[in-house]
Amino acid sequence: MTQPQVDKSQYKLPLKQWFKGIISGLLGFILFLSLSGFPSVAQNEPFQIPTLDRPPQEAIEKEPPVSPEPGTPGIISQQEVTTFVNNFFEQEMSKSHVPGAVISVVKDGTLLFTKGYGYANIEKKIPVVADRTLFRVASLSKLFTATATMQLYEKGQIDLNGDVSQYLERFQLDNPHSEPVTFAQLMMHTDGSTKRLVGLAARTEQEMTPLGDYLADYMPPIVWQPGELYSYSSHATALLGYLVEQISGRPFLEYINNNILQPLDMQRSSFAQPPPPDLADDLAVGYQYQNGNYNAVPFLYLNIAPAASLSATATDMAHFMIAHLQHGRYENERILEEDTAKLMHQTHFKPHPKLPGTSYGFRERLVNNIRAIGHLGSLRGYSSSLTLIPNQNIGIFIASNSFSGIHSKFLTQFFDRYFPVDQESTPIQSLDTSQVELDRFTGTYRDMEYPRHTFTKLAGTFKHINIKKTDDNRLEIQTPSLFFLNKIKPVQLEPVEPLLFKRVDTPTFTAFEENEEGQITFAYNPLFPKIGTYERISWYEGIWVHFGLVGFCVLVFLSAISRGILQPLIKWWRGKPSQDKQQYNSAWRLAGAIATLNLVFLIGLPLSLWLIGVWKLAYGVPPVAIALLCLPVLTALATLGLLAFTVLAWKNQYWSFGARSHYSVITLAALVFIGVLAYWNLLGFQF
Repeated sequence: MTQPQVDKSQYKLPLKQWFKGIISGLLGFILFLSLSGFPSVAQNEPFQIPTLDRPPQEAIEKEPPVSPEPGTPGIISQQEVTTFVNNFFEQEMSKSHVPGAVISVVKDGTLLFTKGYGYANIEKKIPVVADRTLFRVASLSKLFTATATMQLYEKGQIDLNGDVSQYLERFQLDNPHSEPVTFAQLMMHTDGSTKRLVGLAARTEQEMTPLGDYLADYMPPIVWQPGELYSYSSHATALLGYLVEQISGRPFLEYINNNILQPLDMQRSSFAQPPPPDLADDLAVGYQYQNGNYNAVPFLYLNIAPAASLSATATDMAHFMIAHLQHGRYENERILEEDTAKLMHQTHFKPHPKLPGTSYGFRERLVNNIRAIGHLGSLRGYSSSLTLIPNQNIGIFIASNSFSGIHSKFLTQFFDRYFPVDQESTPIQSLDTSQVELDRFTGTYRDMEYPRHTFTKLAGTFKHINIKKTDDNRLEIQTPSLFFLNKIKPVQLEPVEPLLFKRVDTPTFTAFEENEEGQITFAYNPLFPKIGTYERISWYEGIWVHFGLVGFCVLVFLSAISRGILQPLIKWWRGKPSQDKQQYNSAWRLAGAIATLNLVFLIGLPLSLWLIGVWKLAYGVPPVAIALLCLPVLTALATLGLLAFTVLAWKNQYWSFGARSHYSVITLAALVFIGVLAYWNLLGFQF
């Protein structure tokens, strides 16, 4: 029986509409991933992998905390402090979405106050107990590693200004500069190294990489001249811990336990991962607050233990604070001699005389005109802070089992209550600066604390700030709304010296540095009252420039897919095979294939990491991401074919002028795409 013939022309209009829908949908999906995907990740699972060393309080506060009315300056009584602390935590725990928290306050060598709040384990309803519950204190671990380093100095085993390379036998630092890296620089984070985010952790204790093996493979290179700039790096402290091992001849955990934890009677603290069996059950569960729920996060087995693996109770941390406030002494034990402790606490580096700096291990803050030294700790599921006020002999430790900013809010209210800012007898006079002069400072700046040599360089985009001038001859610092979904309130600066500005709302300063040509290169402390360096980036490094380039490439690639793949398929569907010459078909098929693979990569990589969990890059790069990273290598090589076809088309006058021009634009887009990928370390396997 003869089959009826189908008139395929009836599908002509719907097919065109279907094709337009596909193009529109694909473009919209790509833009959604590019412009919405990563910010969503930044909101729920920040691109810091894991969320280590990022001060959450300064990035996610929706409004500044309301400080209480100041009373009589200074701590009057233990009872009054107890009332103040209890009132604060009762009000802030639910507001800041903190499941559990703990605090210890020491003064004049004694424990003034300590208490736990909320739950260490929500599911089992286990409360936080100050002298029993352990918290992962993350980067507060660095203070212990720095203390160990100072012990080696005190024993005459190291020179603080000596080259650390002489103690490295298995590997050497990638340092292209003539200036060597020293112990002092590692403690101050002025060694010039950068961050690394991939492979910081393992899923199990068995999968952890020994410290020496890890650093031999993954120690970041030295980028800046050692000793010139502050750039915070956990790997600098991890290297210090390895040097403690090498010089003392004992494993890091054993050295810390014997020389710091035991002398300070820190019986419920450990750098071990997980904590020893007698402590493990009392470790607070880390949580992440999402969509109204507290979700437990897995334990991260950190390969950089000296930088972030300490678990401790609030009572034990009080012992550590007392020892440092008493210049190395706790009760009848000493972990440092008095002169050594004083040397450790001194400010050894600051970018400008009026800005806070860094000591050996401790970072300086100026709050209400009072000098404080300390450190923050941030790890997925945990956050902590340790603050010493040497002139008042006060120490404050706070920890929570969530990535929150409750410690920052507490410290703000504490200083405003007990040490209110003094009224300036002589107000600082503004410098008369013209709009033209302010133009020198405007532009986009990037926090120097980002990974430069792996594809997680993309994390640097979350650390951009924009500095603009205002009509009243001030500068205003803004954070891009694209990446800071809970945007930081703009900071206004007024000039007081040629390269120094004062914040309008607080008595803190921001300084700038210029090069020999008079161009502004760095901004110091632009957002927060602690040491931080932001580098001014060129216009072509701006994220919107790259978004524009990617958008151009996407549109051109879609046109290549249309001409090289979809149109031949449509002709085939209609039963009208192409009459074009073979070289014409081959050229356009190649263009369509390259465009398709590039779009698959552009969509597939962020989508796969999003679905898997961006933070899991802490464990390494998943196989699906490695497979996707093969695509740019293939398309980059295939782009040579595009170039060849383009040259032949113009030389031999193949095709029409419009077709040759279209093909040339596709080739240009492929080359531009290669450049963009190379800039972001996405061309090849850079991880």
